[in-house]
This record gives sequence, C-alpha cells and structure tokens, in this order.
Amino acid sequence: AEARAGVLEVAKPEAVGDHVESRMVAERLALHRFASVDPGYPGWVWEVTIARAPRSKVITVCEVGLFPGEGALVAPPWIPWSDRLRPGDIGREDVLPFNANDPRLVSGFEQTDQTLEDIHGVEELGLGRARVLSSEGIREAANRWYDSERGPVAGIKPQATCSTCGFLLKLGGSLGQVFGVCANEWATDDGSVVSLDHGCGAHSETDTKQRRPQWPITPSRLDDFELDIEDVAD
Repeated sequence: AEARAGVLEVAKPEAVGDHVESRMVAERLALHRFASVDPGYPGWVWEVTIARAPRSKVITVCEVGLFPGEGALVAPPWIPWSDRLRPGDIGREDVLPFNANDPRLVSGFEQTDQTLEDIHGVEELGLGRARVLSSEGIREAANRWYDSERGPVAGIKPQATCSTCGFLLKLGGSLGQVFGVCANEWATDDGSVVSLDHGCGAHSETDTKQRRPQWPITPSRLDDFELDIEDVAD
C-alpha cells in the first residue's frame, strides 16, 4: 500500500496498473514495480523503492520513477548531429562544426610525404596535345568561372574565403592567382574550380570568425599571355 501511494504522488491514478514485482535490493530496502497503463508508455513500469529504518515502524518512500520494461517502446540511441551529417546535407550558407583533428588536413610545414605533393614537372608547351587553350580561351574561362556561383556570390559574406582553406588545391600558372579546386567532400563545390575570394560553411577553419587576407583578392589585371610586339630599330 505504501509503495502504490508513493507512485500516486507523482502519477495519475489511471496511469498506474497492477503490481507486477517486488524484491529486496538491500537490507530493509525493497523495490516494487507497477505496470504502466498510460497509452503513451506501453511496456513501461513504475518503480518505487521503500525503506524502513531499524526499530522504526514508519516506511519511507525513497525513489519513484518510470522505466522501460521488456518490449517497451523507447527512442533510438541518440547520435550527435555532427555524426549524422553526410556530404550533400548542407547548403552553401550552412557552417560545419570545427574539427581540430580532421585526418584530411595537416599543417603546411608537416607535409613531407612526396607522394602527397603536386608534381608539376616541366611546363607544358603544347607537347603531347594537338592544341591547348589560347590566351583568349583562358580569359573567357576565367571570366565565366568568376561570374558563376563559385566566384564571390552576391549577397553572401562567407565566414572565411577559400584562399585560407586547407581543402583548396591551388592551380598552376596565371589562373592560380585567382582560382583553385575545392577538395572537401562536405562542400557544395567539391571537385569544382572556385575563386580565392569564394567561401562556404565547410571551410577548414570554421572556429575563426573572420580569416580573410589583409588585402582583398581581385582578378588580375595583368594578362601574362598577351604579348606586345614592337619593332626594334637596327
């Protein structure tokens, strides 16, 4: 009677069913269980522990709680948001949590494995291919890339630009002054050419509120592929 009275102090009478179990868990300390008949908690039980001090005739209710029983409907194990997230789940303006121990990144001075470095070799002078991009083709591509969504997107101020991101693969030649390739599978631009002043929430250094170069990056006004030919007097 004391055990049921203890449960009824925290539960509605219509939510407490029959007594299903009682056992001693220690000297003068007993555990009683009552079935839960609440429609929202099938298979759950009300547990109450009662005790009686030595030479005392008064029974004390120690603890009362609702616990899942065998076959009870319970929530699935909780998985942190950062573990549930998968590539492609984030948008351009979303910001990923900072991961100081990202295995895909190392400090620049720690990269000593030659197999991980870009080997540019001898500059290609059209060898091996019948034709290569002309200066006009390069200029058109640069303008097209810079004006796309992978350039500085209007109305979006990134937390940090691609120029300071560890996932940026730099391009060689004059295009490397303005563009690189994103190598972050979490980013919406993974595998795409991005401008150095582009940015997104998958930046490698999202712990920093603002990491931008001291001087703003703008497209180069110098065309290295344009030559002015002048006659030299004998």
